[in-house]
Amino acid sequence: MSHHGRGPILLSRYLAFAWFGLVVYGSLHPFSGWRDTGVSPIAFLEGGWPRYWTFFDLAANVAVYLPLGFFLTLALSNLTGRFSGLIVAFLLAGCVSFGLETAQTWLPSRVPSNLDLACNTLGGLLGALWAQHVGPRIFARLAALEHQLIAPIPHAELGLTLLGLWLLVPLSPETLLFGAGDLRQIFGLTGAVPFAAESFVMIEASITAFNAVAVGLIVRMLCARLLAAYLIVPLFLLLGLLISTVAAAVLVSPADALAWLTPGAKLGLLVGIVLLGVAIALPATPRLMIAALALMAGTVLVNMAPPNPYSEAALAAWRQGHFLNFNGLTRLVATLWPFLTLPFLLLTTRRI
Repeated sequence: MSHHGRGPILLSRYLAFAWFGLVVYGSLHPFSGWRDTGVSPIAFLEGGWPRYWTFFDLAANVAVYLPLGFFLTLALSNLTGRFSGLIVAFLLAGCVSFGLETAQTWLPSRVPSNLDLACNTLGGLLGALWAQHVGPRIFARLAALEHQLIAPIPHAELGLTLLGLWLLVPLSPETLLFGAGDLRQIFGLTGAVPFAAESFVMIEASITAFNAVAVGLIVRMLCARLLAAYLIVPLFLLLGLLISTVAAAVLVSPADALAWLTPGAKLGLLVGIVLLGVAIALPATPRLMIAALALMAGTVLVNMAPPNPYSEAALAAWRQGHFLNFNGLTRLVATLWPFLTLPFLLLTTRRI
């Protein structure tokens, strides 16, 4: 990682920033219907105990802010003073929650609540205390792993954060396997190619193969040793498939657990694995070029692909309750991922 020793703190900062983005999105989704109700934005502070609440809601509000407090404390651990990082992280988490609850005043689909604010702030505090307790050990382990496993490339911490975000892509049951970068929903566009079973299989196979190659080569880029890459790359892609399987089973139905395993996805995985087997061993520059081209090709194809009949059925089956915000979040990450990752690939070419 860049500047050994600073790596763990830098990684914590990227993770804190990424988690902050996810929290903001989850709190203000669907970002539409803003209006002024004439209510003071801080009126919720004086509200009584909410009429409708569940233990799940309280636990979820604590849990969502726990990682924020945790990552922020680690990110701020080089501040002077033993407890400075913890205190600043706790205050920041509380301010984030207060700001978002206040903003919900103008969203008709959201109800700001002092109970949510209390639970969020408690989550931030618990996360901060946890980081204060285990931080030194985590940093020692991360520094040791960094020397053994991570290649000393520029912005390696950003690469690890992007790979962590990529694991949210297979959580969306309506996207084609590993398909990321679909901008059509944002701009209200439709597929450029009409649906036909034969061409759909080839498009789906290409999207899966291109994305498998791109993600696999990014994992390879971060691996310090070639032999380790031959183990870690397939394991990372397998983790993506496992997430896809569990997400479909939990969010749609157990019978749909392997619905992603279509003829197109099978063919794409096979082609992707064969290409990766060769590409992993190439020198750094050709690997980087192949990763960037595969990422761009996969993104272009995702935006041209016809509507997927299975995914529309899956989406209809799981548009319910708590998972609506979650679906919006995973879809946003899947949409933005290639556009965040291409600049990273360009950054790594600049030696520092």
